[in-house]
Amino acid sequence: MLESKICRRLVFSLLFLTVVSLTVLGFYLLHFFYSENLQNKTNELTINGRIIETAIADLLQENASAEELHAKIQQISSASDLRITIVDASGKVIADSSEPAENLDNHLNRQEVQAALQTGAGRSIRYSDTLLENMIYVALPVWQDGKLLAVVRTASSLTPLENSYAHIRHAVFFAQCASALTAILFGFWLAWREIRPIQQMTAIAQEITNGNLSKRVHIHTDDELQVLAQTINNLTNNLSQKIKEAQSETHKLALILENMDNAVMLLDEQGNITTANRQAYHLFRLTPDLMRKHSINAVGSTLLSSTAQEVLQSNEAKSITFHIKLKNREKTFAVFFAPFRQDDANAVLSVFHDISMLQEVADRQTKFVANAAHELATPLTSICGFAETLLDTDLKDAALNKKFITIIYKESQRMHRLIKDLLQLAKLDSKEYREQLQLSTVDCRAMLAAIGNKLQNQIAQKRLTLAIELPDTAALIRVNEDLMLQLILNLTENAIKYTPESGRITLTCQLDEKTVRLLIEDTGIGIAPADIPLIFERFYRADKARSRAFGYGGSGIGLSLVQFFVRLFGGKITVKSTLQVGTKFTIELPRILE
Repeated sequence: MLESKICRRLVFSLLFLTVVSLTVLGFYLLHFFYSENLQNKTNELTINGRIIETAIADLLQENASAEELHAKIQQISSASDLRITIVDASGKVIADSSEPAENLDNHLNRQEVQAALQTGAGRSIRYSDTLLENMIYVALPVWQDGKLLAVVRTASSLTPLENSYAHIRHAVFFAQCASALTAILFGFWLAWREIRPIQQMTAIAQEITNGNLSKRVHIHTDDELQVLAQTINNLTNNLSQKIKEAQSETHKLALILENMDNAVMLLDEQGNITTANRQAYHLFRLTPDLMRKHSINAVGSTLLSSTAQEVLQSNEAKSITFHIKLKNREKTFAVFFAPFRQDDANAVLSVFHDISMLQEVADRQTKFVANAAHELATPLTSICGFAETLLDTDLKDAALNKKFITIIYKESQRMHRLIKDLLQLAKLDSKEYREQLQLSTVDCRAMLAAIGNKLQNQIAQKRLTLAIELPDTAALIRVNEDLMLQLILNLTENAIKYTPESGRITLTCQLDEKTVRLLIEDTGIGIAPADIPLIFERFYRADKARSRAFGYGGSGIGLSLVQFFVRLFGGKITVKSTLQVGTKFTIELPRILE
């Protein structure tokens, strides 16, 4: 228990208080006892002195002999056990009850005698060389008509008083020892009683500090310690709640960080990758070996580390555009850098926004604008050129005029188709337009037959073979009839355009329990494998050189419209193609049962 500072302080304080108090009290009592008894002894000797003065007054007046005085005081001394001395005015000892007067020296200068002569009574305490003990002396003058007859001195031994004083002193000492022992024992008990709840609170507080927030302090002392225990419990409850909230927020942020589409990396001052989320691991193929290594080892570029150092030096956020080749594809990232403080060290948080699609769309839009401008410029140039030629001639050559006008008409029709496609594309991007489309139930068999009749002349001009394969059962679908006709017409016209003479085009309708399947197949030039994933992109155009070889060039909008229509009607479209063999488009739409 003495290991506790509070215990030691409490025990030693109580012991010190007890010892000091008893010591002061003992000294006071001893002094009071000694002074009181000494005063009582003095009073007793004074009374006896007065009695002796009265008893020997007649003898002194009669000038009695020394022998008579000696006999008288000897009688009184035997009765009172006092030492009596009679001293004359000159200080000579006339008679003494203990020693012969002639053996004693002059007592005139004795303290008690001088005090008696000056004040009427004198007292002194000193060691008697005659009796070998401490004595108390009281002297009283005897006057007769203003004349000093003698000085009566009574004396008594202080040995009984001193013995009693010593006994009391020993008793006080033992009382102090007993009290000190009692104080120590009581101090230990009191310390144990007061320290036990503190030790309990300390132990529980230590467990709480170590993370065991389920612990609570349970003490009932009805004092400030109980209030402190309740305060610790309230503090623990609040701390537990705050930790739960922090953990919940941390878990939420961790989930967001791990499941976000953007890659996130944390770089230190040297450009080493210290932390990364799952998307960063997946995107840049990070491995545990690459962590804590320079970013050049992970992404093959020093741009990240150099930018991170710039951010740390300026302590300001910064954004860059970062290009990298990943999985044989060019990727473009908008990377945001921000200074970050981690474990008393400076770091940089980098967030990678994949803008590859946006960049690609922007590039295609730019290319589309260029293509559209080129497509519009070509017929406009022809129209302007031939119109200017017509204006410069006298218009008398009818055959030449008709040729130029025919060219102008075809080029204007070409411009009309391009503008029509652009307008339709703009309308389909409008949500209101799509919501206003009227859908109806149509039979694909009649639609394919109508397409065959409509394109019969174009097929005949290129000496192509058209085959239409229809089921016996109605192939009902719910679509907008005009857009569905445009869809099939677009695909069939493409098949006609890109199929050499004497080729074959097949329109097929197939049925199953839930699906109507339309197949448009040709034996044309086919589509390059690299172009197949991109042909439905809105602004994509395949190799124009191959297209021009057949006298046609698209704007890159037709197939995009086809895919849009199919999805609008709840279906899907796929394509298979082999160069110089042919192409097959397959459209699957939900079937309407009768």
